[in-house]
Order: sequence, then structure tokens, then C-alpha cells
Amino acid sequence: MSRKVGIWVLLGGLAGISAGAPVFAQDKGFAETTEVIAVEVPVQVVRDGEPVRGLTAADFEIYEGRKKMAITGFEVVDLEAPATAARASAVPAAARRHFLLLFDFSFSDLQSVARGREAARNLVLGLHSADLVAVATYHASAGPKLVLGFTSDRRQVDTALESLSAAPDEKGNDPLRLVLRRSGKAGRERVAASPDQVMASEGKGYAAGSQDPTLSYNDQLQDSMGKSDLESQKRAVTALTRSFADLAKVMGGVQGRKHVVYLSEGYDSRLLQGTSDTAEREEMDAAAASGEFWNVSSEERYGSTKTMNDVERMLEEFRRADCVIQAVDVGGLRAGAELGNRRTGGKDSLLQMARGTGGELYENLNDLSSAMDKVLKKTSVTYVLAFQPEKLKLDGAYHKLRVELKNAKGMKVVHRPGFYAPRPFAERNPFERLLEASSRVMSGEEAGPLGVSVLAAPFRLSGSMAADTAYVPVVIEVDGPSLMVGTAPGMLPAEIYVYAFDAAGAIPDYLTQTLGLELAKVEPVLRQSGLKFFGHLDLPPGSYSLRVLVRNGATGTYGLRVTALEVTDAAQTSPVLLPPFFPEAPGRWLMAREAVPAGEKPAPYPFMQRDQPYIPAAKPVLPLGEPAAVSLVGYNLGGGELEVRSQVLSPDGRELGPADVQVLERERGTPDRLKGTFRPPKLEPGEYLLQVTLSGAGGTLGTSTTPFVIGKR
Repeated sequence: MSRKVGIWVLLGGLAGISAGAPVFAQDKGFAETTEVIAVEVPVQVVRDGEPVRGLTAADFEIYEGRKKMAITGFEVVDLEAPATAARASAVPAAARRHFLLLFDFSFSDLQSVARGREAARNLVLGLHSADLVAVATYHASAGPKLVLGFTSDRRQVDTALESLSAAPDEKGNDPLRLVLRRSGKAGRERVAASPDQVMASEGKGYAAGSQDPTLSYNDQLQDSMGKSDLESQKRAVTALTRSFADLAKVMGGVQGRKHVVYLSEGYDSRLLQGTSDTAEREEMDAAAASGEFWNVSSEERYGSTKTMNDVERMLEEFRRADCVIQAVDVGGLRAGAELGNRRTGGKDSLLQMARGTGGELYENLNDLSSAMDKVLKKTSVTYVLAFQPEKLKLDGAYHKLRVELKNAKGMKVVHRPGFYAPRPFAERNPFERLLEASSRVMSGEEAGPLGVSVLAAPFRLSGSMAADTAYVPVVIEVDGPSLMVGTAPGMLPAEIYVYAFDAAGAIPDYLTQTLGLELAKVEPVLRQSGLKFFGHLDLPPGSYSLRVLVRNGATGTYGLRVTALEVTDAAQTSPVLLPPFFPEAPGRWLMAREAVPAGEKPAPYPFMQRDQPYIPAAKPVLPLGEPAAVSLVGYNLGGGELEVRSQVLSPDGRELGPADVQVLERERGTPDRLKGTFRPPKLEPGEYLLQVTLSGAGGTLGTSTTPFVIGKR
């Protein structure tokens, strides 16, 4: 789901109230920390085409330039192991394989691209669930365009493949390009792309009378190589090499092994190696021998040195980025009666691109997935080595790497040849910033110096959603001082990204928004506490990984938090207890709330007590020894008396002792709402969990937990 929401920002004010909250005592400000840069190097070891298993950190040596580095981290990822297959999310970012499906509309016949799309779909079906797939197009007039970012959501990939067209200016609504269309079972299927971008769904083909979008444009982009002279062909290849070199540099910032599956018919290889026509060669040789040099074109005879250098520089950028080109000759995917005019020497140029980066050329193949089985097999085992470079300057410079295996014994070691040092965020282009943010979200690994806390809980609100989805409010608290570090006076762009991943890696719903914070007006409240954002997702029943990324759009300072969420079926009659909520006193936070899209009826506000709204704390900080208000919300709790038992747990779930939770009143309904107090026991300042269990006449009704912090005196 895509929501292009309007936002209000003011000092307090949500449903007629304002809210306050503590500062993040558990998180140090950005200014007080130093981010340690660790370089992760994914390594594959192969012998006789088979991956080598059983190696340890002691078997490897890693060098930055000529200097041997200490291995500070080591992890083994085997994609064929049953445990990895069952938990794809456990695969670290550095060990994930990334496949960029790049469709070339300038050096290919459009019918060939359409068939190449089907071959790509078959390839995706054969990938591991941990593999990430992106879809992009290339047009000579616009360069590479990202249709879909690297995602685990296979239905989004299918949608991207269906929506391919030769239009150079397509856009989706999701700024990170992770979602083109909702992929869950929710009743409100929203299309993030405009109707002319998504022309089919679920791979069911096209409606009667509709046209394949890859064939929907006229001949202006078709067969340009066959219709232009040699000079214009050179310009076209030069434009491609420059665009692809820039693409490779951006891909260098993506963790893990990268495979560019380049679906094209290739450019005319005569530009590099000269004519392969024997009669033409003999004619020019004879002219040269007789002194008629004006009848000899050096470039037609021997190729263009400049173009060859451009191609080699491009391939070097791909090698530096640890990016392998798997070239697919889509002309070979056509049936014999449809071959038409083959591009002269296209196969040779594709072969050069593939071999120049360690990849393969796939031609005359109708099942790309079977052809790439060897690639998938060889890369199924990854050893992730980590080290910390010394005195690394943030200048974007390239650093060479070398990994050696002790007692190799016929084994081949494949690894990234180097890495680029980070550059200041302000110097990165929008595409780099997009890939950086999407990579962080897809990693699912909590990181970042920005203090961020998240609260999410599934409610069943009548009239707010389809019958088979839950209304999931998402409350995000952002530490103000760390958000403002390094920001110049003026407007602070606060970027918020919320994505819900189900167990299969699909994204049923998401929410994104950029808030423009005018520091002249809001700096005092940001320094006192921070920003608090209220939004929601609509999710069908299931288990989810809720990933929330908050980033300062000017400095790049970020925080990524991952929250597990369980959504139960609204039709079930068994009791459900939501996490305990701690209502906050008003007045401390800078509040921001999503606005209801035009034409959509707003959902009832979920956090209520006796018709009075409140805002819960995402991670409450409680004064030592003082009671705090607590709200318990549940469904199907029955009509009898309720008993409350509570425990204080450590962050890792160890029981630390009983807690004192008293219920003061109960508001019966759907849901049941219990108003109470929580008096923490004597605890040292720090982070804890409150576990609450409700019981009735029939036994235990439900158990839930929520984090809290004991602040200092």
C-alpha cells in the first residue's frame, strides 16, 4: 500500500491533545559516539565447480593493499542448509546474493525483451528465498532507470516485470522502490504505480485487446544500431559505457555479491574489433597495400581504440564493485521465424561484458534458470570475513583487497577485489541515497546512531478496514538532539520509512513520509525530547517483521529498528491481549501525524480511555520508585472477574521478580480496556520488560510484554 499522506506538525496536538515523553536515556546522542566502520568481505571457495564447506577463520588471510589485516568477524552462510532455507531473514546482508535484472531497450528488439522477461521470471522462481532481486531498464536517452529496488518480495518482482515498458520516465510511489503494488491479502488493493505502468497482475496475462507494455512504443527505439552510421553507433556505445560505469559505482555501495543479469542483443562488436567481413577486410588491405589510404577506414578495419577504452573502464568499475555481469542474448530467445535482422556482432559484445567481469553468456536458451544453476550452486556457501581498516578517510577512495586461503589445494577463492571508502552524505547522488536506505531496510539488522523507538499493535476497528485486516497503529519516537547533529539552520528533512515484511519476505503494506521541520520554530522542543510520529498500516493475519528507518535527509544520520508483530485473525474467538500501553502526559514531543488520504474515511482513533484519547510511549522512561499509568487492551476476555499477574524481565527475557500492576477500572466492549497503574520494584537504571498475564474463570486469557526504562534520579 502506498500512502502519499499529508502531515501536520506542531508543538503538541493529536485528537485534541498533546503528548510528552522522556528523553532517550538508553541511547547516547550521536555526538557522544564514534561509528566504527567495519568492512565485510563475502568469500566463496570452489573446487571442481562445487562449493567448499567446513572452513574456519583460521583458514583465511585478508590484506588491504599489502598490509595483512586482523579478521575481527567471521560467519558461514550455507543457503542449502535446512536452517537457512527455513529462515532466510537470518542471512546477513553481506552474504545475500543480489540480482539486478537489467533490460536493454536501446540495443534490443522489443519482442526479444518481452521474451527475455519471461526467461527472467523463470530465473526468479529458482532463486533462494534470501536472494534479493531488483528490476531496471536502460534507454539511451535516459540511462539506467530503477523500476524496483532490491527486494525479497517475489510478487513485487513479478509486478515490475509485467509493468516494463519503453517509457524512460516511469515512477512508483514508494520512494525506496521496494513496492510497486500491495502484495498481501488485504481487501484494499492499492496500486502504487499509475494505471499505465501496471497493465497486468499476478502473471495471469493481459486482458483481451490489451497490448504487451514492452511493445507499446513505436519504432523510434527499435533497431537503432541498424539504422545509424558508425559515428552515431559509437556515441550510443559511449553513452552506455558511461551510464553503466556510474551504475557500477552505485552498486559498489550495496553489500553482498551482485549479479547484473543483462538482457540485451548487444551492440555491434565491429566498433571494438573492426569488421569481421572477409571481403571488406581484403578490400581495405588491398587499398592500403596500393597506397590508397583514403579508401581505408582505420576504425572500420581495426575498431575504435577510444570506444574499446570506454568499455574497459566500464568493466573495471563493475569488477571493483564486486559486480558480475551475466549476459543474456535475448535475440537467441526468439523463435526462428521471428529472428528478423540480427544485430551484427551483438553476441561478441555480450561475451566481452560477461567474461570481463567473471560472468557467463547465455544464448539460444529458453530456460535461463536451468542455465544459471551452476552459478547458484557455486555461490551457495559464503564465508563473511570482517575487518576494521585503519585511519580510513571518508573520501570515496578505492582500497584494494586480497583474500588468501591457506593450503588451497586446487581450490579457487572468489571475493570482492576492493571497497570504496564512504563519502559524506551530502556528496552522494539521489540514487546512492535510495539504494543505501533500501539496503538498510532489506537487511533487517538494527543499526544507526539515531535514537529511535517503535510501538505497534494490531487493533480490530470497525469501519476502518476490510474484514480480514487489522488496523496497526505505529508510534515512532525519534531522539531530537541526535536528529539535529550536523544540521545547518533552516529546514531539517526527517525521512520516515515503515515496511511490514511477512514470513515469505513480501511487503503487504508500507508507509513513508518526509517531514520538513523548520528549526527556527521547533528546535527548542527537539532539543528537549524529539519528534513523535503517528501512522498506521493495514495488515492481514500473520507474523511480521516491522522495519522502521528514520533518516536525517540532510546529513544521512539514521536509525533502523526492527519489531516483531503478530496479527491474529479477527474472526477467532480466543482471547487476545495487546502489549501494555503507557499513556504519556502532554507537552514534550514535537508531534506529527499522517493525514487521511482524500476520499478515505478516517479510522477511529485506537488509544482511548473512557472517551479520552491518549498517546502511548513507544519506550516509556519511568521515574525510580514512582507509579505510572498503564492501559491494558484485549479482545474476547469474557465477562467474569479478571486477575492480573506481572513480572519484570531483563531485555533477554530472564525473570527478575514480580511487578505491581493494579487494575483500577474496566471498560467492557470491543475491545475491553483496563485502566491501571504500574509501580516498578527497586531496579537499577536501565532497560527492562514488563510482562502482564490476564486470567479469568477459565484460566489464562493472554500474556504480553512491553519494554520500559528506569531513569536516573
